[in-house]
Amino acid sequence: MRKRILALLALLFAFGMLATACGDSDSSSSSSSSSSSSNEDAETEAASETKAAFIMVAPIGDAGWNYAHDVGRKYAEEATGVATAYVDAVPEGTAEFDNYVKDFINQGYNVIVGTSFGYMDAMLALADEYPDVVFEHVSGYKMNETNMGNTFGRMYEPRYLSGMVAGSATSSNLIGYVAAFPIPEVIRGINAFTLGVQAINPDAQVEVVWTSTWFDPVVEGDSAQALLDKGADVIAMHQDSTAAGEKAEAAGARWVSYNTDMSEFAPDAYLTAPVWNWGPRYVEIIEDAKAGNYAPSAYWGSMADGIVDLAPIASDVDQSVVDQVMEAKAAIIAGDLHPFTGPIMDQDGNEVLGAGEVMDDGAMLGMSFFVQGVIGSTG
Repeated sequence: MRKRILALLALLFAFGMLATACGDSDSSSSSSSSSSSSNEDAETEAASETKAAFIMVAPIGDAGWNYAHDVGRKYAEEATGVATAYVDAVPEGTAEFDNYVKDFINQGYNVIVGTSFGYMDAMLALADEYPDVVFEHVSGYKMNETNMGNTFGRMYEPRYLSGMVAGSATSSNLIGYVAAFPIPEVIRGINAFTLGVQAINPDAQVEVVWTSTWFDPVVEGDSAQALLDKGADVIAMHQDSTAAGEKAEAAGARWVSYNTDMSEFAPDAYLTAPVWNWGPRYVEIIEDAKAGNYAPSAYWGSMADGIVDLAPIASDVDQSVVDQVMEAKAAIIAGDLHPFTGPIMDQDGNEVLGAGEVMDDGAMLGMSFFVQGVIGSTG
């Protein structure tokens, strides 16, 4: 396709040069107009040949993880002119995922985005089976050298900031955290959140309850209630629904949501949220595929890139706290503050990072321990 476009442009260029040499200014103008029109036609044709499909693990109406991805999908469709499609509530580790991917490919979709950790191994196998299709896996770590990369964001940055807000809001000094699975992504978020809590309130602790599900409003709500019953007066979460916030609202507690600004679902409880902005990254992936120069990479964006951020802070949070959070945010973006800077101790009081040391990406990506101040187990 690219060779055809280059050949066409070369022909038009040669025609324009000939017309100029003959002194026919009208012909030169006509050639320029024709070249511009051909460029536009070529871009339209490239866009029409590229189609992107998104596979999501829970309903897009959950206001959380999958909703945020769907917002990004729509943004990318509008920005690139490429047709997109999606299917949601597709379980991890099942033949159902493979069947949906193959069905999309049979329909001509040549960019496949899988948005859940548990899709990783299946995507890698499918990438080998379909070498002409671009596969981008969100939240994983496996890739190949030709047609499968992975994308994620440094969510630990706004997690830390949200912890600062939570630490200022607790009176009981017990903060509950409803979390899906004990994988490094989730553990890293809990630890960053706890370090943020301690930056404002060293006496506060964070108790974790595992739900073993990304999306189950009943289980999430019950887990939040169990923490509230223990005396937690702030609830944080790594889940997809708003159930934890609704329980916090009913109990007169506060809530740090996740993925998107969920304030409308529990307006009195809501404090803030670490949030995702997938659109620009999806544009980049699709544009690379459309241009034929997609190269697999392990993308781990940051607040500086804009893929992660902190949602607005509730208006009743003390201004002095807001100022501290905004100063910390600016320092993280500038590279002057890293949430995982030593000294950091694990739950048992063992030093895992010396004073002034900054944890490297490898250690963060493989994180399997809880920091001091977390109540719960990683296994």
